[in-house]
Amino acid sequence: MTATSTDRPGEDDAFPAHSLETPDGGSVSIADFAGRPAVLFFYPKDNTPGCTSEAKDFSALKPDFDKAGIALLGVSKDPPKSHLKFIEKQALTIPLASDTAPDSGTDGLAEALGIWTEKSMYGRTYMGMERTTFLVNADGAIAQVWRKVKVKGHAQAVLEAAKALG
Repeated sequence: MTATSTDRPGEDDAFPAHSLETPDGGSVSIADFAGRPAVLFFYPKDNTPGCTSEAKDFSALKPDFDKAGIALLGVSKDPPKSHLKFIEKQALTIPLASDTAPDSGTDGLAEALGIWTEKSMYGRTYMGMERTTFLVNADGAIAQVWRKVKVKGHAQAVLEAAKALG
């Protein structure tokens, strides 16, 4: 089941506690960031132009996020192997994680957040990731959401908002 816009978690809601697979075979969830703010940016597909630009922008600002004590994580439905290739090919410094594959029969974090949605391109409809970023406060509640993100300048705007959390 895919969440509709009316049942999407928003500001002040608890961020869902789904576990995501990391490229090293481990896992990560929002609980791993308890006690500090976290930014989770969701993107459609590894090695595509917009997603590459976004990941490179966040990578360039990672030292600033680190200095401010803000965790950073990129998430897509791509498998861990794809993330490894993406990281290597693009020289990314940000951690990436894989949400549950859409054909697994299990809803993942994107479904819980209402960002696995119907899209259309060239007259064809399909399910895909809505480019969305979540800023989660140190207590695990959503502090801010950016939906249908435009990549240019986005990482910097997220950094400023995250720093403002204090």
